[in-house]
Parts: sequence; structure tokens; C-alpha cells
Amino acid sequence: MTNEAAMVFGGGRGIGSAIVKRLGANGFDVAFTYVSQPDRAAEVVAAVEATGRRAIALKADSADDGAIEKAVESAAEQLGALDAVVVNAGILRLGTIDTFSLEDLDLSLAVNVRGVFLAIQSSSRHLRDGGKIVTIGSNTAKRPGGPGSSVYSMTKAAVAAMVKGVALDLAPRRITVNNIQPGPIETDMTAPFADHLRDAMPIGRLGKPEEVAALVSYLVGPETGYMTGADITIDGGFIL
Repeated sequence: MTNEAAMVFGGGRGIGSAIVKRLGANGFDVAFTYVSQPDRAAEVVAAVEATGRRAIALKADSADDGAIEKAVESAAEQLGALDAVVVNAGILRLGTIDTFSLEDLDLSLAVNVRGVFLAIQSSSRHLRDGGKIVTIGSNTAKRPGGPGSSVYSMTKAAVAAMVKGVALDLAPRRITVNNIQPGPIETDMTAPFADHLRDAMPIGRLGKPEEVAALVSYLVGPETGYMTGADITIDGGFIL
């Protein structure tokens, strides 16, 4: 792929940074958002630029609708029309129903559901007909990992349902919309639970961010024009 442009929401670290780097290697110029750690965002930019492609880091909190729209407009202004959009931004808040705070509930919904909706809504206006949208959900939409995960699972199930509807909305423009549902991946988010999660993996290890990025690469590529509204699980046979 050459001379194409992509936008990744939540691309500064973990799965998101692997996605940005993979898209750059595939020939995309990439704009991506991050919330904190500008040094890590700069490293992602440098990695993409080393491939000869352009990268733009945009600070934007996915809980802030104004910030999302501003980031999209900036990306479109600098890169032109988009060919692919990946919505990876998300947060993890855990707690059983008797302890989970309303503050964490509202924040989880704001980032994991409302933020996904706004990212798709605002970026689709700049997406070429025939473009690709990929959301990064979670296998907990179908397989809750245990006590304390009810809110997180709910938000990821909402994304899976949203994708199916948005796929119908954008089908007249031949824009495909698909949802990747990773299981435990080696990132900062899973580090505190890695040993416990590894025991639940039939293949004996957590996934790697690059493995999710490879699946994104396929979904935004030229061979998936007939796949839309789909959930694709990549979780090593997770059994919790």
C-alpha cells in the first residue's frame, strides 16, 4: 500500500502503538491520538518516519468530544482524506457491583462507548468511500473474565453491537466496519494481572500487540471489502 492515510485513536502505547507502526510499515501516513506520555508518542512518530512515511501525534482525550473532533480536523487538514480509521482508545476500571463508583462508571462509558461513537462519527466524514474502520474491543464482550469486570465487559459488548449497526449505516459508501476482540495482550494494562491471566491461556502465553496489529493490517487491506459488521476474536483460546 502506498500514499494512503490512516487515523488511530489511542496510538501512543501498547496495542495502539503497534498498530500505528504496522500501518506505517504498510505505507500509510498515520495520525494518532494520545493522552499522556509525549515521549512515548514521539518514539512512535520516529518509528513510522524511519519507514519513510509520515506520522502525526495529536494529544486528545477520548472522553472529551471537542478534543476528538479537533484531532480529526487536524489530521484531515494535514493528511487529506482518510483511507482507514482504527479506534483503539479505551480504559480499564475494575470493581464488583457493590464497590464500583459512579465516577468510574461514567468515565468508562465516556471513553469506551461514547468516545468510540464520536471517533467513528467525526472521522467518517473524512473517510473515502470504500474506506475501512476497525474498532479494538475485547473478548470480555462475550467471555467476562471474572468478578469485577461487569462494567468493562458491558462497554465492550456495546462496541460490538455498535459496530454491527454502523456497518449498515456506512454500507452505501462501501465503508467496512469491523471489531477486533483481543484477549489478554502484553501491555501496561495487563501487567499487574499477567501471571493470573497466563494460567487461563491454553497456549501458555499472552498475546503480543504486534499480533493484533497484524489483524488490523489485514482488515484495512484490499482483500476485506466483503467483510463488515464482524467480530473477530484473537485470544489464544482464553478460558476464564
